[in-house]
Amino acid sequence: MKEFMDDNFLLENKAAEELYHGYAKGMPIIDYHCHLPPAEVAADRKFENITKIWLDGDHYKWRAMRAHGVDERYCTGNAPDFDKFEKWAETVPYTLRNPLYHWTHMELRRPFGIKKLLNPSTAREIYEESSALLQTDAFSARNIMRSFKVEVVCTTDDPTDSLEHHIKVREDGFEIKVLPTWRPDRAMMIDNPMAFIEYMEQLEELTNINIVTYQNYLEALEKRHDYFHEMGCRLSDHGLETIYAENYTANEIEGIFLRLRQGIGLSAEDKLKFRSAMLVDLARMDHAKGWTQQFHLGALRNNSSRMFRELGPDKGFDSIGDFEIARPLSRFLDKLDSDNRLAKTIIYNLNPRDNELIATMCGNFNDGSVPGKMQFGSGWWFLDQKDGMTRQLNALSTLGVLSHFVGMLTDSRSFLSYPRHDYFRRILCNLLGTDMLNGEIPYDMDLVGGMVRSISYYNAKNYFGF
Repeated sequence: MKEFMDDNFLLENKAAEELYHGYAKGMPIIDYHCHLPPAEVAADRKFENITKIWLDGDHYKWRAMRAHGVDERYCTGNAPDFDKFEKWAETVPYTLRNPLYHWTHMELRRPFGIKKLLNPSTAREIYEESSALLQTDAFSARNIMRSFKVEVVCTTDDPTDSLEHHIKVREDGFEIKVLPTWRPDRAMMIDNPMAFIEYMEQLEELTNINIVTYQNYLEALEKRHDYFHEMGCRLSDHGLETIYAENYTANEIEGIFLRLRQGIGLSAEDKLKFRSAMLVDLARMDHAKGWTQQFHLGALRNNSSRMFRELGPDKGFDSIGDFEIARPLSRFLDKLDSDNRLAKTIIYNLNPRDNELIATMCGNFNDGSVPGKMQFGSGWWFLDQKDGMTRQLNALSTLGVLSHFVGMLTDSRSFLSYPRHDYFRRILCNLLGTDMLNGEIPYDMDLVGGMVRSISYYNAKNYFGF
C-alpha cells in the first residue's frame, strides 16, 4: 500500500520514478497561457490570507462547494474570509477522486510545506499557518513565482488594455518574463450592437483612428496589435464555441459593419459572416508577425441564466458543449494555408470526444516549416486532470508526434496553480515509464528522458522563441 501523495505520487513503477526524478522534476516552467492578473505581479502583491490567493475567483472550487450544499455567500458572496475557507475545508473530504483533492494538497505542500490533510478539524490551523507565511516577503506574488522556477508567464489581455502593468514589471527588471497575450474576443462580440459601439469608441480613443468602415476597424485593431508586439506579445488566443468559417464577400462585411455602426441588430447569418471575416483577418495579422495563435473551442458558457443575471460570467456555470468542430475548422485553416498565411497554431478542445478529431486535423496542416507547427493543446479546463491528460497524450501519441508537444500550462488566475505542471509531468512520466516496462518503447533513459525534458520545457521555449 502506497502512502497518499508520497514522493512517487502517480508514478506506478521504477521507470516512471526515474524519468520524473531524473528528468522532469527540476525543469523550469514556461506558463504560456494563464489568467494571472498583471496588476498583482506589478505590485508584487502580498495576499492577506489564503482565501484571497486560493478561493477568490476559483470557479473550480465554487462548483464543488455548491455541489456540497454550500450557500453562495461563501463562494462569491461577502462572507468573512475564514468562513469561506472553513466551508472549503468542509467540502474537501467530499472531493475524493476529483482532481481538486489532489490539487488542494499539492498546493498546500508547495509552496507552504503543509502536509496535513485539509478538513474541518485542520481548517483553523492550516488557515493561520498559510496566512502567516503569506505575510512574509518570501510569499509575495513574485517570490512565489520564483519558488516554482517560473521563467515565462503569458497573461490574457484585451486589445484595449493599456498593458501598463506589463510595462512596470519590465521596468522593474523582474527576471521572469510577464508577457501579454492578445485576446480579441470582445472585438467580435456583436450580439449587443450598443456594447459593440462602446468598444469601437474605446479603440478610436486609443488609436486616434476614426472608425467608419470595417477597414478602419481592422486598421485600429492592427495598431493595437503592433503595440502588443512591441510589449513582447507573441501569442493570440480566442475563446470560441467553434470556429466561424462562413463564406463572405468584402462588400457584405462592409455592409454588416455599417449596420453595426448604426446600432442595428444583425441576423444570425450576418453574425456568422462577420465573425468569420474577423477570425481570418486577425489570423493574418498573427502570421505577419510570427505569432502563435491559440483557439479554445467547445465551452457552453453561462448555462444558468439566473446565476448569470445575479453574478455575471466566469462564476462556475459553464460546461462542455457539443458544437460542430471539424468542417468549420478545416475550412478556416485551409483558407489561411491556401495563401501560406497560417501561423503556428494550438487548438484546445473541451469535449473529449473531439480528441482524435483535433489530433488528425492538426496533421492536415503541418508543412515541415516548424517542428510541431500545428499543436493539439493540452487537456483544458474540465480535462486538465489525470484522465483528461492521459487521453490527450494517448490521442496525440497515436495520431501525431508527441515528442514535439509544447506541454502543460496553468490556465489559472492563481499564483498557487503551478503544481499543475508537476501533476502533468508525473502523468507523462508514468505513461512513458509504463510503456518502457511493457517493452512498447525502448528502455533507454537518455532517449525517453530527453523526450520528457523537451515536453516539460524545451519544446515550449523553442516553439515560442522565449
